[in-house]
Amino acid sequence: MGLRKFFDNLNKQAQPGGKLHFLSATIEALDTFFYVPNRVTTRGSHIRDAVDLKRVMITVVIALLPPLLFGIWNIGYLHYKYLGLDTNFWKNVWFGLEKFIPLLLVSYIAGGLVEVIFAQLRHEEVNEGYLVTGLLIPMIIPVTTPLWMVGLAAIFATLVGKEVFGGTGYNIFNPALLARAFLFFSYPGHMSGEKVWIADLPDAMSGATPLGQFSQATSLAQIHAIHSHFSVADMFLGTIPGSIGETSTLAILIGALILIYTGVASWKIIVSAFVGGGLMGWLLNILATPTNPYMALPFWEHWLLGGFAFGMVYMVTDPVSSAHTEIGKWIYGFSAGLLAILIRVLNPAYPEGVMLAILLMNMFAPLIDYIVVRYHIKSRTKRALFLKQQNL
Repeated sequence: MGLRKFFDNLNKQAQPGGKLHFLSATIEALDTFFYVPNRVTTRGSHIRDAVDLKRVMITVVIALLPPLLFGIWNIGYLHYKYLGLDTNFWKNVWFGLEKFIPLLLVSYIAGGLVEVIFAQLRHEEVNEGYLVTGLLIPMIIPVTTPLWMVGLAAIFATLVGKEVFGGTGYNIFNPALLARAFLFFSYPGHMSGEKVWIADLPDAMSGATPLGQFSQATSLAQIHAIHSHFSVADMFLGTIPGSIGETSTLAILIGALILIYTGVASWKIIVSAFVGGGLMGWLLNILATPTNPYMALPFWEHWLLGGFAFGMVYMVTDPVSSAHTEIGKWIYGFSAGLLAILIRVLNPAYPEGVMLAILLMNMFAPLIDYIVVRYHIKSRTKRALFLKQQNL
C-alpha cells in the first residue's frame, strides 16, 4: 500500500502543470513496472485480452531463464576447468554472477537511458520491449567483452535499431542482433578468436569453441579429434566455450517450449528454421569434398553448435522483425536456418552464420509477407471469377 501511495503521489505531480511533468514518461514506466496499467477502453468496439506488451516481454524473460542460469554456471565451470582448479556448483555460480551482472547492468542502464530520453522527447510512454533486448545483449556476447563496449552496443541497438524507426514495434531489425553485429564488425578481436570465451583465461591457454575448431579443420582426422575433445553430450548440455546464453541446446529447448506453449513465439518459424538448417547441412554432407572437411560434419550437429539453436528460438521469432503471414512464417524460418548453415560452412572468414542470416531475413520479412498476401488476393480473385462464371 505504501508503494502504491508513493506512485499515486508521483503521478499527480507528473500531470501537466506539475513539478515532475518533465519526468512523466519515466514515472509512468516505473509505475507500470510494478503495477498493471490502470487505463481501459471507454468507447468503440474492441477485442479485450489479458495479454499486453508487458506480459509478453515478461514471458520472454522467463523463457530466457533456462539458458541464462546455465550460462552463469558455465562461466564459472569453464574458468575453473581450464585453470585446473577444484570447484563446486555454488562456486561456479558465484563466479558467473560476478562476471555477468556487470554486463547486464551496463546493458540495461545504457540502453534504458536512451529509451527514457526518447520517450520524454516524444511525450510517449516507455515501452517494456527493452526488458528483453537489454537481457539478450549480454547473453549473446563473450563473457570477456569490456563493459564500455557493452554500453556502446546497447546505445547503438536502441538508437539505431529502434528509435530511428519510431520505437518499439516499428524496428526492421532485431535490436539485440544489431548490437552483436555492431560489436563484431567494430571490434572483431573482442568478439571472436580463442581468448574471448572464458573469463580470466591466461594468455598461454586456448579456449576455442567447437564451432571455431571445426571451421578450421583441414582433414576428417581433425574433425574426429575435435569430437574426442568435445562430445555430442557436451555440445547438447552446453559445457563448452561460447557466448554466455548460447551453449546449452537443452536449456534453449526448454525456453522454446515455454514460448510455444504461451503462444509468444511461432512454432512454425522455429520448426522450419531447424528444418532449413538441417536440410542445408544434409546437402553439404552429400557434396562434401576433401578440401573442405567441415562440409562432412553431420547436419544435426550444426543444431548444437554456436548460436544456431539460440538464434532460431529467441531471435528469428521476434514478433516485430519476423514474417507475420502463416505461409510467410514457414518461408521466413526455413530461409533463416538454411542461410545460417550455408554461411557458416562455406565462408571460412565467418564461421558463425546465424547473426547475418537472421538480419538478412529481417530485411526480407516484409517482402515475404507482401508476396504471400498478393498471392492470396490473386487466388481469391480467380476463385470468385470462376464461381461467378459458373453461376452464369
